[in-house]
Order: sequence, then C-alpha cells, then structure tokens
Amino acid sequence: MKKAKTMLSVLLVLCMAVSLMAGFGTTASADYGDLAYADGTVLRMATGYNSAKTGLFFDAETAGAGITLADGKNYNSGDLKPTWVAIQDILGVVFENKYQGNGASAEFDYWKEQLKEVDMLSGTATKLSEYGESGSIVNIAEYLDKMPNFSAYLEANPIVRLSITGNVDTGAIYFSPYFDGVNDIERMPLMRVDWVAKLLDGEGAFEADACKALSPAVYEPYMPTSGSIDIDVVTLDGSAVETISKNYDAAGNIVAVMNDALAAGEVNGVQAVNMLRDYIDAAYDGYYGTERSNLFIGQNAAWDVDELVALLRCVVANPQTLNGTETVQGLFTREDNNNQRRVDMFRFAGHLFGIRGLESRQDYLYVGTDGMLHDARSEVETYVALDKMHDMVEEGLISAAFVNKEEESTKTYLENDLGFMHYDYNQTQTIYNETVLDKAAGEKYMAVMVPVARWEDGTEGGNYMRFTESWRSVKTDGWGISVAGVEGNPDKLNAALALIDFAYSPEGMILMSYGPDAFIKTNADGSYVTFNFNGNEMPEIADVTREELWAKANGNYTNYARFFLGSTLSFVKNQAFEFQCTTDAGREGAGHISTAIGLGTIKHPELALTENPWYTSVPTVLPTTKADNDLLNTYTDLTNQFSQQKGDDKVNVLVDVIASGLTFEGFSSAEEAADTVANTWSDSAYLDVKEWAWEDLQDYYASLS
Repeated sequence: MKKAKTMLSVLLVLCMAVSLMAGFGTTASADYGDLAYADGTVLRMATGYNSAKTGLFFDAETAGAGITLADGKNYNSGDLKPTWVAIQDILGVVFENKYQGNGASAEFDYWKEQLKEVDMLSGTATKLSEYGESGSIVNIAEYLDKMPNFSAYLEANPIVRLSITGNVDTGAIYFSPYFDGVNDIERMPLMRVDWVAKLLDGEGAFEADACKALSPAVYEPYMPTSGSIDIDVVTLDGSAVETISKNYDAAGNIVAVMNDALAAGEVNGVQAVNMLRDYIDAAYDGYYGTERSNLFIGQNAAWDVDELVALLRCVVANPQTLNGTETVQGLFTREDNNNQRRVDMFRFAGHLFGIRGLESRQDYLYVGTDGMLHDARSEVETYVALDKMHDMVEEGLISAAFVNKEEESTKTYLENDLGFMHYDYNQTQTIYNETVLDKAAGEKYMAVMVPVARWEDGTEGGNYMRFTESWRSVKTDGWGISVAGVEGNPDKLNAALALIDFAYSPEGMILMSYGPDAFIKTNADGSYVTFNFNGNEMPEIADVTREELWAKANGNYTNYARFFLGSTLSFVKNQAFEFQCTTDAGREGAGHISTAIGLGTIKHPELALTENPWYTSVPTVLPTTKADNDLLNTYTDLTNQFSQQKGDDKVNVLVDVIASGLTFEGFSSAEEAADTVANTWSDSAYLDVKEWAWEDLQDYYASLS
C-alpha cells in the first residue's frame, strides 16, 4: 500500500493547530492499523455534490476538449479531479465513477434498488439512516475504534455525534457528515457602506439639493423609549472590548422621535438624516464623533432594528443623493422572486427581533432554556416580529419586488445602484465589488455587524446582546457505504472506512478544502505559507490558484473548488480557503465579525450540550424512526405552508406575513396565527415527535459517559 506523503516539520505544527481547533486525532497512517486492504482496491463511487459538474471526475462540459489547471496538468472528461488523484495516491485505492450527477436525494433513489453496483453513495441523512436501519447501509459506529481521526472529531463535537446518530438504542451511524464550514458564522447583513457614510458622516448638518418625503409612520419602536442599556462592543481598532451606553433619556428612541415629527407634519429626507445624526450624537454621548456611520458599519458598531428602520427611512428618502435617481430599495433578498431566497428575509427578522428558530439547523426548531425543543412556527412572538417587518413593507422600506414578484428583478439592484441592504453569504455577494460596483468612485458593499436585540436566553428580562443563529454545523447530506457493494470484500469495506477517517485527519481536512499542494503557497523549503484565521494558522492559496479562480469561476470559490479541484464535495470544508478568495471589502466586513465572535461580543449556538441549553445547537438530524417519519409526512399542511425550496409554486407563510401582513390567511392576530399552525396545521403533533427523539438522543448520549 502506498505511504502517505511525509509532512514537513512546519506542516506538522500546522496540522497540530488544526487538530486542536477542530478536535481531530492524529494524522492517518498508510495502513490504518486494522483497516488493512490491498493496494489498488477499487471503490465504486456514486458520490458528488449536486450535479455532473460537482463529482469526483471531470464532466464533458467542464473539461471540454481538455483543460489545464494551476498545477500544470491537463485534464480531460472522465479524469479524476486533482483532489481525488491525490487521495488515490495517498490511500492506494482506485476510484471508479458511478455518479449520476444528481443531488443527494435523487442520487440515492437512483441506486437504492441496485446497491450491489456501488460501494459508496451520496444520500440525505434521513434516507441513509432509514436504509441503514434496514441493513442496506454500513453502520460506521461499529468501526469507530479503528477510525481515530473521525472518533476524535465526534468526541470533541457532541452535537455532531448526536446529529448523525441514526439509532439511539445501538448508537448506529450510517453516514459520514458533510460540513459546509463548521463552527463559523454563515450568513451576514450586508450594506452599501458608502451610502451610510455619505448620509451620516461629517461636521455640521446634512444638506441635499433634492430629497423625498418620508412615508407615514407605521413601524413602532421595538427597543426602549426611555432609560439606558449597556452594550459590549469591540473597539474601533479591533484590539479589545469596551462597554458603551444607549441613553434613551438623553436622545429618545429614534423611531419615536421620527414618528412624533411625522404626526406633526411632513418630514423630508434631509430632515430625517439630521434627526438620525442628532440622535446618534446624543444617545452615544459623542462616542462615534463625526464618523457616525460606524454605529452601523464600524468594528465598534452597536446598531439595532429601530436604528436600522431610521436609517432605511433616510436611504429611501434620499435617492437623488445616493444614486441620482428617484428610487432606492431598502431591504431586499438576492432573488425576490425565488422562494428559496425570499426566506432570507424572515431569517434576518429573527436577528432583528431576537426570535429563535428562524434560522435553525433543522426546520424551525431550537432548544429552549427548559432544555426542550420549541418550534418558531407556532410561537406568538414569531408573528409579532414578522408583522413588524410588514410595517416596514408598508413604509416602503422593503423592496417592491419582495412584495410584488412581477417588479424588476433584484439581480440587478447592486449593478444599477438600486439596492441598499440584504442578508446573505458574504463571499458570493461581495464579489459584486469586483464585477459591478465602481470602486474608483468609492462604491462598497460589505458585511456589517450583527444587530443588537433582546434575546430571551434565560437571564431576567432578556439580554440585550448580539446573537447569531446562523451557525455552521452538520448539513443534511452525507456519504454512506453500501452493504451489498462491500459485502464479502473486506478490502472494499476497510478502504471506504479509511477514506472517511482520512478526511477527518489534519492532512485530509486541508486536502478536502484546498485541493493538493500545487494549489497552496509554499516557502522555499517546501513548507506552507500560513495566515491567521479565526485564531489558527491556515495555509495560503497559491497566487496561480487565485488567478485561476477568477479566470475559470468568476471569483466564486465554491464553484471553482467543486467544478475544478474536486474539493468541498463532502466531509469538512474549512472556510480559510473561501476567506482568502473573498474580495477586500468582503474580508474587511467578515473580519470585523470574526473579531467580535472571537472576543465574545457576538454569541452563537454551540456544538455541545451547554450548561444553559438555550445555547445548544439543535442537531441537524434527529433519530426519528420510519414510523415517526411516516407520521410526520402526513402533516402536509405544515410541510406545504412552510417550504424553503425553490419554485414559483412553493409557499412559505412566514414570507407571506412579511409581504402581506397577518390578514393574508384570514388571521386576526399573532395569537390566532400561532394557534392555527400549532393545532390546525399539526405543529404541536410534529413537535411531540421531535421532542421524543430529542429526549431519546440525550439519554443515549448520557449513557456514553
């Protein structure tokens, strides 16, 4: 069997750091101890991400007549991608392509009646576990004592272990988990920060030759209107934490101030900007100086939803100043006519109003302070928050296309200076700084700090703080080992297990994220050039890799990695590669947020069973039985009314409440909406099934100690 490449001393130090960060064990050895198999063992792989382009082998469209990559090698259709060539060499196996180019669910369905033809296959966690229980998918847990890297990772991350446990009686695990990044923030608020500075910064009063009148006030304050609250922020230079105060006695609540002015008569955009400027000066006692924009866009930002509403009023009332036209859209989603993207609006609402479960790792579930599961869909507070989002709609602060899908597509908002802010993935959206925005003119679209809200985390009266529920954990897809495929062939079984274990070794994690060494920057002695990412030293990508990323994938890291390198298809995707591929503006905003997370001013769910269960991340998958799943599938109203899938025929009530208000379904109140979902649409019954599984899972985990 081929020996794994000897790692240089600097790389060993690096891998130790990664191991400590992620809970990995030791680097995989060539023979994997008891996982011995013949050199050249063939593994038939029905595995990939979601299309023919994202498999282990090059497809005809990507390779064309032949493609040369940054490693200097030429690849043709049907050739293994560089990552998998390296894995073949390291593990001494041969990969055979069986992938049909489907997403996990459809790929599994294609093979489920002919599992003898494949050794490893993609599938959803639910299907792999269901077929595992019937004896068709290998129970990986039976071999954990032979998989030191994978075992160490699960031990260090209990919620990961619980998320992939398919049977609480046996502790069975039927798939290797996939992480599109792990223990890191996922989505972020993004703003045209140059517009914020243009409105709020400078000496003296704001002036403009033209502006619009504010719409009549509908939105009412969420934050206090008197007294003061203390907020921990990172200092402007990012070096420490300091506490500042929002003094409502000194400044009032800005929404209330504007609403009172509107009640007395017309308020125009210039007047609104000066109200907001005066409020920032008074409420923060001059803390932000003449750079008031830092309340929203600085490392030391402390903004909340009321301050955002005031800013949005200023933005939509000053289009002539901001883009030279008569219209600016405030909040929007990436594709306002795509249900899969429209749901980002209620995810953001959860952050604005302190509502758990709207960006859950599983459906709309979260763990409460009582340790039990709760479902945001049947809670009154959810609909109160969404109704306040509808108040913003009525004031014209949320894009017209979100309300009316026939309006101009949001895909052109940034290109045409029409959109101000949305909530999305940093890397993919800040690419627009390079492709459509005028950097020479100072145009800049950047991630900004997570908002301050009142989160009911069990502290008396709730806790005014920053919290993000958008926290990366186990995805709902993975790779399983076919019992029929490897049956009677211990070489195949051991090689498949070795592949999984290697993917969780330090060397494997780098390879699965970055691709082979040819795509990584090295020093003269061959060691990796590294940089600090989230407190750990990680490799830098090679200059030729960065150039190729733009030439072949227009700067889209995930497309480049999946289409050309064959990395990030499964297992652990480390965000360090993606961070380096982000634009300067993207790194700046994400860097602010990363610093705040590191210094503790942004809290988040943990991949562990925490002392305060409110901070425990809900498992991505719960070990419901086939009977449970059959029962859950009968709750069709619940499924159909809360879809997060793409398609014009898909419906999501939470989106519709924002767009149309509570009356769209005939509800008269938030209480009636919550009751209908809980009882008429069977959410209470659904929650019972999930809670039983959660309790069983906790009992199982307790039995391990």
